[in-house]
Amino acid sequence: MSALTYSHASTIVAAALDHGRQAGYKPLTVAVLDTGGHLVALGRADGSGFLRPDVAIAKAHGVIGLMMDSRAIAARAADSPEFFTSVAALAGGKVFSVPGGVFVCNAEGEVIGAAGASGDASTADEEAVVAGIEAAGLVARTGA
Repeated sequence: MSALTYSHASTIVAAALDHGRQAGYKPLTVAVLDTGGHLVALGRADGSGFLRPDVAIAKAHGVIGLMMDSRAIAARAADSPEFFTSVAALAGGKVFSVPGGVFVCNAEGEVIGAAGASGDASTADEEAVVAGIEAAGLVARTGA
């Protein structure tokens, strides 16, 4: 299995932020975590709110921590709010139940990390992250 490198992560961040700018999204923040849930790279567009890094990290953290894409987490939270409340408490609030958190996979489809974005609508956040992952030559898995 190939590991997520800083080069991959920084490319994901830069390309996702660029995608957001070109698409006219509100200022985004993008976070990339390895499979251990450790931050590898973070980028924040000018004008992005100061809580956006925490939200982007929480989206990615939930994906990698639960091994569920953020769409599945959102569905689970809607179906079982007590489950989500418990998980969020266990994770110290580092889980977000909206789209915008995506698995980062290698060419073989193995999960090597997760990326999350925050700043615009959740679907736009997700689109930006997918663009960043693909720009790094990796595969995004969204659950869509």
